[in-house]
Amino acid sequence: MSNVVILGAQWGDEGKGKIVDLFADRFDLIVRYQGGHNAGHTVLVGNRKYILKLIPSGILHAGKTSVIGNGLVVDPAALIQEMETLEQSGIPVRERLAISNRAHIIFPFHRLLEKLTEDRPGRVSIGTTSRGIGPAYEDKIGRRGVRMADLLDREFLAGYLRVLCEDKLTLARAFGLEETLDFATLLAEYSAYAERLRPMVCDTAALVNRALRDGKRVLFEGAQGTMLDVDHGTYPFVTSSSSAAGGVCTGAGVPPTRIHGVVGISKAYITRVGSGPFPTEDFGPLGDRIRNVGREFGSVTGRPRRCGWFDVPLLRYTAMVNGFDSMVITKLDVLDGLESIPVCVAYRMGGGTLDAMPATVRELARVEPVFVQLPGWKQPSSGVSRYDELPAEARAYLEFLERETGVEAGCVSTGAERNLTIVRPGSKFESLMGARA
Repeated sequence: MSNVVILGAQWGDEGKGKIVDLFADRFDLIVRYQGGHNAGHTVLVGNRKYILKLIPSGILHAGKTSVIGNGLVVDPAALIQEMETLEQSGIPVRERLAISNRAHIIFPFHRLLEKLTEDRPGRVSIGTTSRGIGPAYEDKIGRRGVRMADLLDREFLAGYLRVLCEDKLTLARAFGLEETLDFATLLAEYSAYAERLRPMVCDTAALVNRALRDGKRVLFEGAQGTMLDVDHGTYPFVTSSSSAAGGVCTGAGVPPTRIHGVVGISKAYITRVGSGPFPTEDFGPLGDRIRNVGREFGSVTGRPRRCGWFDVPLLRYTAMVNGFDSMVITKLDVLDGLESIPVCVAYRMGGGTLDAMPATVRELARVEPVFVQLPGWKQPSSGVSRYDELPAEARAYLEFLERETGVEAGCVSTGAERNLTIVRPGSKFESLMGARA
């Protein structure tokens, strides 16, 4: 039985939520291993849309356990609000969700500090969502964070949180910001959150490893994308956690030997949000067309996404870092009707072709993308349920991406709905996921 990682192969927003939701019924546990509530996974079921920020996409399936792993930072207020929204739609979240007792907590002062550093003169703005995620990870690495287990210990929390608040206010004043925190109110609010979450909190590493020993199947769900990984992405325009496949082991507490496959999710084009270099970005009318047809606006923030063309060097790099066994190509239908489709096949700099991803954003901003033009297709791909029924030019496009990246396109998504997904017979993807969509 296969335990599989599904993660983003680009800069996030690739459609991971739909794919995890679609195949969750083939697994017993669905485990989120990093990130915070800035990662919106949109799942469309019939005419109902679910936007999941912290809770794994598998929560919509009865009989499955969804896990928030120790690698996440959790805003209790945001989590409870998300739970309540799902429960109002008839999803019994409390019966299906487990929360790691080692996950770190986001407090209001984390949001304050993030806005402070983002707006500070002379500092390069990263373009964060200002939800306090980065500063919470800073406290985690600085060994001064509060974990879920600490949140449940009111006596410890009362003393430790007061000191932490004082430290943050001192820091804010050092930057010229006079701010106050009502400690008594904050303690009361977070103690109340703790009691609401207490029944779901446990040692999730033990839970997941017990399931693995019992022969159950586990699907690990990443947030953001590999190019936002804090180590391997376009630093410093990255998230604060390990969104690549290596983050699974630390963020969920499982050994690498128990992971049997890695699937990368990639759009048929590419997008990113926030600041940072984007070699294949299209600033013209075709970029606007992709944004409007693909509804490329953040599910959490509503921010318009920057849009561009498929980047082969980038995909080769993320395939190397993650060891992709297969990739899912999403939003193929957004390219319907184009006369021709540019694909970047190489980067040039200084008169030569690069054979590795530049380490700095300064270098990446200077690369010259080398494009080839592939023929578009007139017949729609949306609604097609078999690979051999896709327009011939669409199949040629997918097969070109396979050859250039060295990774099979084992699954193709041609629309937002669950049923608009094609699993290619005989692919590694089909073998890993256990069944066809």
